[in-house]
Amino acid sequence: MRSWSGKRVLVTGGAGFIGSSLCEKLVALGSHTTILDDFSSSKPSNVAQLLKRHPDTTRLIEADCTKLPEVKKAVRGAGIIFHLAANPEVRSELNRPRDCFKQNVYATHVLLEALHQSRSVEKLVFASTSTVYGDAGIFPTTESYGPLKPISVYGASKLASEAFVSSYSFLYGFKSVLLRLANIIGPRSQHGVIIDFINKLDRNKKELEILGDGFQCKSYLYIDDCVDALLTACQESNQQVEVFNLGSEDWVAVSKIAEIVVEEAGLDKVRFRFSGGVDGGRGWKGDVKKMRLDISRIKKLGWKPRHNSAEAVRKTASQILKDKEV
Repeated sequence: MRSWSGKRVLVTGGAGFIGSSLCEKLVALGSHTTILDDFSSSKPSNVAQLLKRHPDTTRLIEADCTKLPEVKKAVRGAGIIFHLAANPEVRSELNRPRDCFKQNVYATHVLLEALHQSRSVEKLVFASTSTVYGDAGIFPTTESYGPLKPISVYGASKLASEAFVSSYSFLYGFKSVLLRLANIIGPRSQHGVIIDFINKLDRNKKELEILGDGFQCKSYLYIDDCVDALLTACQESNQQVEVFNLGSEDWVAVSKIAEIVVEEAGLDKVRFRFSGGVDGGRGWKGDVKKMRLDISRIKKLGWKPRHNSAEAVRKTASQILKDKEV
């Protein structure tokens, strides 16, 4: 990993699950990092120690990404921006379209306005999502797959944001990297299938409800691999706008994830109860049932994941369970 010494970096959503881990790595590599977060879906404790240990090279701006004056203050002087701030909830029943639009699409528009007015920003790295592909018909799915037909409001909001980033990049001359992320997991994650299973097992150690038919298969990437990929893509991409898939090279069924979590919890004789799901076995409306990304493009930059999907799941479950014991 090349040095980031002296680089001035802004991370929106910097106190979140991915953002806080990214900020820790950036500071360790020598950057001056500004964390912008409103703590609507993150915790101050994620960055408390970082701010305490590195007061000269980190600062926190507690602000709303939809407020232009606040965002302009955060952007001022930054050369690189990682835009991770978003409503992270994929499940439609937990994410109203109006809120998703405001926190994802409109917030991205506000950041782009602040960015092009500042004239200091050279590159923007945007955390998009694999859900922009919707129900892809080809696996592994390449970046050139289309037409893109998201089946969730979350996926639609990220695709719209990609379009805004691309247009502003060409209009105002800064470079952009669009990263379509698979399921990113790790010990600080606050939602998703692993934490859902752990919470359910806390309530009932004899039976575990699994949403859907159990055959949903998706790619999972461990947080450390994700952070390294974010930095590699930022440093090595030289096009005006470039799109990369980011995930592991395999996938794992949700029923296998349940088995791994049960094993890591030290339980046995747990009965799995499948809800059956909706629309052919999906866990919920808008749930992409199968997702595996072709990551050959980002691998050409020199990055590759160190963990496969099952290893990432096991490592995450183990750490979350250990943290709960503390």
